[in-house]
Amino acid sequence: MARAGFEVIFFDCDSTLSTIEGIDALAARAGCEHEISALTRAAMGGEQPLESIYGQRLETLRPNRQAIAWLGNQYVAAEVPGARAVVAALISLGKEVHIVSGGIRQAVVPLAAVLSIPLARVHAVEMFHDASGNYTGYDASSPLTRSGGKGAVCHRVAKNRRAAIVGDGITDLDPAAYGIFTVGFGGVVRREAVQRRADAYVADRALTGVLEFLLTREEFRRLPPA
Repeated sequence: MARAGFEVIFFDCDSTLSTIEGIDALAARAGCEHEISALTRAAMGGEQPLESIYGQRLETLRPNRQAIAWLGNQYVAAEVPGARAVVAALISLGKEVHIVSGGIRQAVVPLAAVLSIPLARVHAVEMFHDASGNYTGYDASSPLTRSGGKGAVCHRVAKNRRAAIVGDGITDLDPAAYGIFTVGFGGVVRREAVQRRADAYVADRALTGVLEFLLTREEFRRLPPA
């Protein structure tokens, strides 16, 4: 149980709010899943810096607008059990809820909409396309394409308010450097390094278990009956 209430809550997207890893889903669709999945596992497990593989994966896939729209639908269809209830509970208590992800922003936005998270609170990486919808690149200036970038984004958004982040990967621990409370989520993928280093850890399949670490007893009492 949280000792003091958090004002801002960040959620990762892939394997946290949705059961899929977006880049791996795109790779499976394109028929190159083994090559891409190995790179994703290395980055999320902390074995390889994110910046060393981020552009490499996208250059291999070159996702056009149609592929990204498809991914947005997949994120929504694969929503983690309890995600909607958790976000709704936090919003009902006046918490500021954000998604912070190294994933493709245009694909994350549909899931955010389903969860009632405003567009301005979706922090992810923008893809660029030409007039025909063909991939031309990504926002390489985004901190979310680099190791440590998620921490910098959360710190900038939180503005010294009490904040927590929920996520499955090693990059979701970066905000701890700025005093942000980290909750590891292993309901989709369990990563030993995250379980070992996070301030708290939830291994349940449903996301609802994270509320134990995000809310005070008084806040729990204020929640509407299920």
